[in-house]
Amino acid sequence: MLLSKQIQRPKLVLVVDDQEINRDVLGVILEDDYEIIYAENGAQALEEIEKNVDRLSIVLLDLMMPVMDGFEVLSRVTSDEQLSHIPVIVLTAEKNAELRALQMGASDFITKPFDVPEVILARVARIIELSEGRQLISAAEHDRLTLLYNRSFFFEYANRLYHYSPDLPMDAVVMNIEQFHTINAVNGREFGDDVLRVIGEEIREFLSEVNGIAGRFEADHFDIYCEQQGDYQALLDRFQKKVNGISPNVSIHLRMGVKPWQEGVEPIVLFDGAWAACSMVRGDYQNPLMIYDEDMRQRELMNQRLLNDLRSAVDKKQLTVYYQPKYDIQCDPPRLASAEALIRWKHPDLGMISPGNFVPLFEGNGLISVVDTFVWRETAGQIARWKEKYGFELSVSVNLSRTELFDPTLVDRLAQLIEANGLNFKDLKLEVTESAYTDKANDLLEVVRDLRQLGFEIEMDDFGSGYSSLNMLSAMPIDVLKMDMKFVRNIESSETDLRLVKLILDIARYLKLRVVAEGVETEGQLKLLKDAGCDLVQGYYFSRPVPPEDFEKLIEREMAIERGSSI
Repeated sequence: MLLSKQIQRPKLVLVVDDQEINRDVLGVILEDDYEIIYAENGAQALEEIEKNVDRLSIVLLDLMMPVMDGFEVLSRVTSDEQLSHIPVIVLTAEKNAELRALQMGASDFITKPFDVPEVILARVARIIELSEGRQLISAAEHDRLTLLYNRSFFFEYANRLYHYSPDLPMDAVVMNIEQFHTINAVNGREFGDDVLRVIGEEIREFLSEVNGIAGRFEADHFDIYCEQQGDYQALLDRFQKKVNGISPNVSIHLRMGVKPWQEGVEPIVLFDGAWAACSMVRGDYQNPLMIYDEDMRQRELMNQRLLNDLRSAVDKKQLTVYYQPKYDIQCDPPRLASAEALIRWKHPDLGMISPGNFVPLFEGNGLISVVDTFVWRETAGQIARWKEKYGFELSVSVNLSRTELFDPTLVDRLAQLIEANGLNFKDLKLEVTESAYTDKANDLLEVVRDLRQLGFEIEMDDFGSGYSSLNMLSAMPIDVLKMDMKFVRNIESSETDLRLVKLILDIARYLKLRVVAEGVETEGQLKLLKDAGCDLVQGYYFSRPVPPEDFEKLIEREMAIERGSSI
């Protein structure tokens, strides 16, 4: 039997350029590895492509040529079902042309003059390898819904554009859909897909007008790498107007972050900044656009430092729990009834840091449980010490973050904390913000019911700042409403605000709930709230949040008043 090895023909490459010198240079670079055919204009190129459609592995295509330019050839190849499997690498010295060619379907580009043969050989080999089984590769390159690039191809092309045209001003734009998971849940995945398709179409329309590329990652994360725009608010408005037309019955809100081009900064770094900017305006329906600037950079540096320093702050006792008293104002004089535990951070280098600067940060990064656990432990211990020192019954409220509420170990951890400190369950009140009840409401209600069955009292914090309906309120297993301070602020001067406060108090009475009014600062506010039937108040009128040693003075004064009244 005659054994023989089949001789495999070299892969066929078509080089298209109107300059003979360019054809010759590419021929010399490629001739050892490939069989080469040539064309000197677009018309000849199409003839060669159609004639060799079954053998052609790749086309190296000049864009600026007589008779028919490379853009027309590229358009015909990519739109023809018989030819579209053939990859095209464009040859150009025009930076803007590179972007346009990629948008039209080019697989890559080679910048003139051809001065690094090894790079050209590597690119040709790689694109040919990728193009084998082209339908699979095409599906891998693009998101099926929006026809935009997927993550890996998007950043590959963005990096190529940057490295071959580092002086071309290209901005990074990130766009997201607010509460997209809710839109899907309420309206169905098919509707959500329609929203994504419409956004993809409008992005592609935008990119047909300017130089740039775009991708869709994850569910609703769109990245656009485009030449600098003078008005990004106008661009966001354009996309917002498009989605507004999808359905008159569904509100869809977009948000956008932009990191402007900086000399020497790679695309991935630009997009990190754009993503951070987009995240900063999450939930801000009034100002959904953020341009990354120096102030934001400094804020990011500060945030990163706080994230890095948190564990050390716990270990080195830099975190402190302050206590703000709550007074029963239906007594005369008002009586110290309970307190709220509030975290403070005394940083060794940065000084006292407001919780408003680190609590939202830790909530967004999943570290808030570290803070919560610290506050619970310190507060439970402090309640026990005050009981032992004064024999004084004082319940203290602590916050439960949304992260903790969905922790399956929460109930056991809190129960163990009560037992370890010899407390009653009513000694530690649990505050849940109103907005938390709107996220996975059924799951949350189940957790809260379990906590109440143990004996914990539940307070709804910041009532009036969220979106809970009266129907939802009636179903919530809570004991106390904490009225948001914005209702109290203007009750002396605004009859409307006073009426709202009275309405909330009437609702609470109907539901047999006690009410705490936050932010009370003046005697006038105190009197109006007392006359309206409010149970408890807290605010600067009585005391700012203070450290434990200062709070003890309030306890001692209360005990002295009680002793005096009993004589």
